[in-house]
Amino acid sequence: MRVTQAELAQIVAQASNISERLSNGLFEVDAAQVNQLEFRAGILATYGASAYEIKELLTYNQNVFDHSSLTLPLQFPLSPEPHVAAWEKYVADAREMGVFQALQQRLVQLQFPIQEGISQTEAYRAATRKGTPVDDRLEATSLRLNYPEKLQLVIHQSLAGAIPVLIAGNREDFVSLVQALTMHNEPKSVPNSMGACMVAGFNNWDRIRQYKKQWETAQGAVGYWEAEFKQLIVQKHLYQDRFIILSDGAYSNVSAQSMGLSEEEWCSLSLKIRLEHECTHYFTRRLFGSMHNNLIDELIADAQGIVAAAGNYRAEWFLGFLGLESFPDYREGGRLQNYRGQPPLSDGAFKILQALVKDAAENLELFDSQHRSELSGVENQALFLITLTYLTLEELASLSANSLLETTWNRVRTKCNRPLA
Repeated sequence: MRVTQAELAQIVAQASNISERLSNGLFEVDAAQVNQLEFRAGILATYGASAYEIKELLTYNQNVFDHSSLTLPLQFPLSPEPHVAAWEKYVADAREMGVFQALQQRLVQLQFPIQEGISQTEAYRAATRKGTPVDDRLEATSLRLNYPEKLQLVIHQSLAGAIPVLIAGNREDFVSLVQALTMHNEPKSVPNSMGACMVAGFNNWDRIRQYKKQWETAQGAVGYWEAEFKQLIVQKHLYQDRFIILSDGAYSNVSAQSMGLSEEEWCSLSLKIRLEHECTHYFTRRLFGSMHNNLIDELIADAQGIVAAAGNYRAEWFLGFLGLESFPDYREGGRLQNYRGQPPLSDGAFKILQALVKDAAENLELFDSQHRSELSGVENQALFLITLTYLTLEELASLSANSLLETTWNRVRTKCNRPLA
């Protein structure tokens, strides 16, 4: 979003007026009465944001979900993407030989160790960029897991369709898998608060090899694979995969004791939250082409995860996951600092962001409690996730949040021919 100095001055001037009306309780109405940008700026002004901080947060919190290609109604869950069929075969193989061994035969990254500089070696580049078979001599130094026998592979049915999910046996194995499959086997840092990873655009050379076999069978001795390969690489759905890697630890690195739960219970709930959280990112990616490292994405994804685990939305849980359990104090190491943006928000804007997310979470909890029965079921869950993608963090934090949610929720349901309450 590009805002000129003149436009910013106008927005800020209008924001002061809106802020005064909000503070006096005179403007608790719908944001459509004013330009949305000015409405959001007015909300930020009520939190004490300066002109510069308003510009920062308007940019950070802009709605990037692309609804232009959304055609309703849709049937949920969505149909699976093409790569899922290949992973179903991996699951079948895993029943015979174990998950790790089955995947090592398919995913070349698992045939290399985690080692600094390995991504620049000739053998690694040939294997991952050209599909060249890994030299048998490298097997002694392939990826090592502490508990390979505990690695799980499942095909999970999410709202966005079936998706492969890898569940590591312990924290160290999760880190190794993330480094191998998303960091080119380099020993890069993985934050302690990170317990899940969505892998997208993964070039699966096993699928390319299977495609080549089928092509050769169909062609016989006729045809040139090099020409066919050039045609293949522009059809990414034929070889690029999406899957999820999960750890089995405490969600957001929050202890069972702080949640008031037993270790066993919290471990089970953490896995549910983590799985549905990542599946929600998958949902927004498939429907809107968006999956960003941004707080509104995290608010939406955690909402789905918390409801799946607890049966209803709990703002207290979400704030604890972010490190805001003692608001206005922030706990260093909480997940919130992972979403400060690039370039990072200034200290002042970051402080206002904390207040925004607290109020947004509490407003969402209120709406959930008032509409819980309407929000249950596969289709209603999907429609409410779509509803949340239409709103910004400022709108969800505002005094108008409940009416905005109600209006948007009804509009989405109407488009899907769903009866209103």
